[in-house]
Order: sequence, then structure tokens, then C-alpha cells
Amino acid sequence: MKQIVLATLLGALTLTAASTAMAQEPAKKPAATKKAPAKKSAKAAPAEAAVTPSGEKWQCELGNALYISGNMQRDEVLTVHWQGKDYRLPRQSTVTGADRYFDARSGLDLVVIPSKAMLFNKNLGQRLADECQNADMQAGGSAPTQAGALRAPATTPLLMAPAAPQQAADAQQPAAQAAPKQ
Repeated sequence: MKQIVLATLLGALTLTAASTAMAQEPAKKPAATKKAPAKKSAKAAPAEAAVTPSGEKWQCELGNALYISGNMQRDEVLTVHWQGKDYRLPRQSTVTGADRYFDARSGLDLVVIPSKAMLFNKNLGQRLADECQNADMQAGGSAPTQAGALRAPATTPLLMAPAAPQQAADAQQPAAQAAPKQ
């Protein structure tokens, strides 16, 4: 009988001590987790602030801007500064003639056509920036792309007839007027 009473008292003391210890542990854990993220965010903020934009500024719609470092006509990797961070985007081959730079890790996809540039996030499935143009493009020029460098100047038509002697030119004059202008 004494053994049963002793076992009951020992069990009650063990449960009381365990419940007291359990009640104190959760109070300590959130306090420790609250301090850790505060330290991480304090360390991360100066690292992001240290990145300054470099390269050519491309002004986009809705007041957004991105900075592109590198030569689009020859470089295989460009550095794009977007929202306080630098991203290295390697060139991707295309069949459309557009210049495309895509980094699978970050998901950023920069597509440049002669009239504008667009920035996508493939991981989120969003268009981040549209109608991006540098200062030369805003003045009426075209994008400094590899595909643009391969095109003929706008002043020289691609389907121009070879120079003919004066007699042949007079004979072909009605045919030239009927052909559509480009």
C-alpha cells in the first residue's frame, strides 16, 4: 500500500514539474526566434543599400527604371539592375530576331526589340516592366541590339533595283510607279 501511495505522489510531482517546464519553454522559444529575424534583416538592409545602379538607364512605363550594363551587340552576359539588385543575364538564342537575356535561377527574362525592352519574371509569370527605352530610343532611334546592328539602315531600301542606263530607266519608269513603296 505504501508503494502505491509513493508511486502516485512521485507521478504527480513528475507531471507537475513537466507541465511547469513545458509552460516555460514556449515562452522562451518565440523570444529567441523574434530576435534572430531582426538581426538578419538588419544585416540584409545594408547589403542591399550598398548596390548602386550602374550602366545605361532605361526608363519604363509607370515610373519604373532599369539599368543595363554591357554591350548588347557583342556581350554574352549583361548586368541588369532592377529594384536595388544586380542580376547577370546570359544571352539566349532566338528565332524571332529579338535579343533575349534570361537567368533561370532568378527567373528574370529581358527581351529587347528595336522599339522597346520588356522585363519578365518567369518564376512568377509576370511582366515586371514594359515600354522600357534608353535616351537614344526616346529621341527616335532604335535599340542597340545585336539584331538591330545586322539590319540595313532605314534610308536604304532592301529591294532596290540596280542602277540602269538612261534608256532602260525611261522604259522601266511606268513599272516602277506601279510597284508599292516600302
